[in-house]
Amino acid sequence: MIQVKNLYKGFNNQEVLRGISYTFERGKTNLIIGQSGSGKSVFLKCMLGLFKADKGTIEYDGKPYSSFSDEEQRELRTEIGMLFQGGALFDSMTVEENVMFPLRMFTKQRKKEMLSRVHEVLERVNLDGTGDKMPSEISGGMQKRVAIARAIVNKPKYLFCDEPNSGLDPQTATVIDNLIQEITHENDITTVLITHDMNSVLEIGERIAFLKDGKLAWKGTKDEIFQTDDETVTNFVYSSNLFQKVREAQLKGL
Repeated sequence: MIQVKNLYKGFNNQEVLRGISYTFERGKTNLIIGQSGSGKSVFLKCMLGLFKADKGTIEYDGKPYSSFSDEEQRELRTEIGMLFQGGALFDSMTVEENVMFPLRMFTKQRKKEMLSRVHEVLERVNLDGTGDKMPSEISGGMQKRVAIARAIVNKPKYLFCDEPNSGLDPQTATVIDNLIQEITHENDITTVLITHDMNSVLEIGERIAFLKDGKLAWKGTKDEIFQTDDETVTNFVYSSNLFQKVREAQLKGL
């Protein structure tokens, strides 16, 4: 679980995050949505420790990050998996080497142990037998699954995903969404996912935080988002044709 309390962050005397308080629950997919410039990326980077908050606290399982010693910060980094927007695979490494990279960075396992774990996670994302391929030899959807395998190879407690469906067709995006949710449930991970994809909200929005102008404007679930009368939220989500069709179907009782 990650608890954010009264978080503020600004740059050049301009506030980007303005008093956000929110709890990201363990074992659930926690989505952050909002328009460009709403503060989503800065919020994520504060939680990752890449930006230092001007005010407020971020607690990992009840302990404020600001109180972590250098050793505790290093330990936390080993417990975090990161799925980047573009996948961010190393072009010069094979699939197997890409997935093994965090194990080499953060563990002292023997090569045999690392290979065993790599094969385990590749099998979990349905990529068994692809270890010797280069990223350029596999599809975009397969590359995202390799990135997921790399993100979970260290058995993280926390998984951060930045626009994981960027550049994918709708069918492949749904596969990636479902895979992230399944892995979250199987391993009881606290998953935090930034997305602009309203289909992702429908598929895996177990908990949703909607940001606007650096503030938490709304919170709820994928079911509750259809029931809200908050115009700030409805104006955003119903700009999607998908949401309009779903809402129309609900009103018709289908």
